[in-house]
Amino acid sequence: MFLSAAVMLALGVGGAATAYLVHRSTSVAASSLPTLPFLSGWRPPEHALSRFHARYYPLTLMFLAFDVEMLYMYPWATVVGRVGVSAVVEMFAFLIVLMVGVVWAWREGALQWT
Repeated sequence: MFLSAAVMLALGVGGAATAYLVHRSTSVAASSLPTLPFLSGWRPPEHALSRFHARYYPLTLMFLAFDVEMLYMYPWATVVGRVGVSAVVEMFAFLIVLMVGVVWAWREGALQWT
């Protein structure tokens, strides 16, 4: 009964172990690299986990809102012809909700850079 699950588990563990061993045998040591692959070999001026200024966060949230909007618009565009007017009305309602968020962010000063 559990033979197929055990075989799949063994294949998964074996595949992961094989990938790890191939990586270990073909990788280059980090200390032997003469340059960094970032900023054309120059040392970065700050650590990768350094803090960002707080003004970037509202802008990031607005980007995510529009990114999610596109996530919903692509499937909508494929079915709008079949569904008809109700799909257009629903999309405009969705866009109005997003525009209310943009107007609110604009009034709060999230779009001002300085």
